[in-house]
Amino acid sequence: MKDESKNFVLFAVIAALILFGWPLVQNRFFPTANPPATKVEQGKSRALPQPNADPTADSPAALRDRAQVLAESPRIRIETPALKGSINLKGARIDDLVLTRYNETVAKDSPPIRLFSPAGTQDAYFAAFGWRDEGLRPPAADAVWTASAPVLTPGTPVTLTASNAQGQRFAIELAVDNDYLFTVKQTVANAGRGAVPVAAYGLVNRIGVSKDPDSWTIHTGPMSVNNGAAHYNPNFKDLASGPARFTSNGGWLGFTDKYWLAAMVPDQGRAFDGQFRAGPNQSYQADFTTAPQLLPPGRQLSQTAKLFAGAKEVKLLDRYTDTGAVTKLDYAIDWGWFRLVEKPIFYYLDLLFRLIGNFGVAIIILTLTIRLLVFPIAQRQFASMAAMRALQPKMKAIQERYKDDKPRQQQEIMALYKAEKVNPLAGCLPTFIQIPIFYALYKALLLTIEMRHQPFALWIKDLSAPDPATILNLFGYIPITLPHFLAIGVVPVLLGISMFFQFRLNPAPMDDAQKQVFAILPWVLMFVMAPFAVGLQIYWITTNCISIAQQKWLYSRHPQLKQAPAK
Repeated sequence: MKDESKNFVLFAVIAALILFGWPLVQNRFFPTANPPATKVEQGKSRALPQPNADPTADSPAALRDRAQVLAESPRIRIETPALKGSINLKGARIDDLVLTRYNETVAKDSPPIRLFSPAGTQDAYFAAFGWRDEGLRPPAADAVWTASAPVLTPGTPVTLTASNAQGQRFAIELAVDNDYLFTVKQTVANAGRGAVPVAAYGLVNRIGVSKDPDSWTIHTGPMSVNNGAAHYNPNFKDLASGPARFTSNGGWLGFTDKYWLAAMVPDQGRAFDGQFRAGPNQSYQADFTTAPQLLPPGRQLSQTAKLFAGAKEVKLLDRYTDTGAVTKLDYAIDWGWFRLVEKPIFYYLDLLFRLIGNFGVAIIILTLTIRLLVFPIAQRQFASMAAMRALQPKMKAIQERYKDDKPRQQQEIMALYKAEKVNPLAGCLPTFIQIPIFYALYKALLLTIEMRHQPFALWIKDLSAPDPATILNLFGYIPITLPHFLAIGVVPVLLGISMFFQFRLNPAPMDDAQKQVFAILPWVLMFVMAPFAVGLQIYWITTNCISIAQQKWLYSRHPQLKQAPAK
């Protein structure tokens, strides 16, 4: 009786540690989901504002109204299938850019995501190209350039021109594709009397850090590919101690958010010096420059760079990488160590979505596919479980006989396994196979923009966010804000119920302590999984339901699993 009381107290303590301590661990190492896209109030879904989705949203704290700032300088429009905005002719900056394919919220009238915003507005963010003022007199930062056309489109490049008093003429030719890649050709023509050194540069500048948290699972902030490798550092806070510099031949550098990227791409065939640095007023800059080249009179010198400014769409980044347009641009998505598993899972899931049109159904079919592939392994697992159950009386006898001699007890049990030709680890193989698949889906839901704001059914409007239908406040009919660990939705409860019935079908362990563990585990995991993305919970529920059906079928082939072990 005392042992049972001790076990109960132990499990109660463990459960409390998991419920209250897990949120602290997950926020640092495993961010669980996107912020909720909707809120259920009085049984109805309402779209929530998503300040994190717009890095430059206007607010009462804005320095100046964006529309006013945009009207203060001459501009040329940007119009592509994916982008709208303008280029500031004062300083030749790309500082006004919205992503027309993505909205801030799931509401029908939600405005599109804004990536770039001009200096002087809240959270300014812009890109610029120019030349170093070292023996060359480039146009000043406030110089007004002349444009060759009023609109930049994929079929109509625009050239910006300016001159100085020393006889040099400067040109920035801008082209853009149908997605998010700008091609920038910088040319200096020397009509002066002497040779001049020409060193081009490009920069991305932003005010404030990323609104998306930087964690062990996903990096946001400064990022580069240099010397053939992707570098998810430094962090914003690291730049307070000084600039981070590197030299590379090929690669890129810029700032990454969870879904958005602004990156400078120098000429991939030339060496460049790159750096990240912090400036005044919480500003941060990523810039590159090339070694100066001496330009004789009567000659001109050109250098071509690129700018990626847009959404981190998996297929698009892969295409830019595969065609050689940008080295390792696909590494802008921080897939991590399980990249080889995660990307095929994503591509298969994306294919199912395009065929079906619903990501939730696609996740269910993905689960069915995986369980079909591991079905032969599951059969062997059940055969091993049957053999282990048959051995339980003998194992219990050994434990009783050598209860005061643990080394001898383990030695006799291993000898029993060998004599009966049973592998106690064989039943764990399907579980180990599921772990990388589960983690791959977790990362796909967490990282990929393709899953952002994807609905499933009824009140579930975003599979990458937690279930918004909280039960303890009666689905919003009681106007109270629940603590984080009590905000349990309908889907997590279904997850706990499915786990409960699955565990009941498993052979009951002979050890009382293990019985208590399996009795409480489904409900503990229900609370642990509640903050995770609904899509991940749907995967787990589907897996449990398939396991229940599979176990019932396999019990018919291995009836000894349901029989009480012989004494």
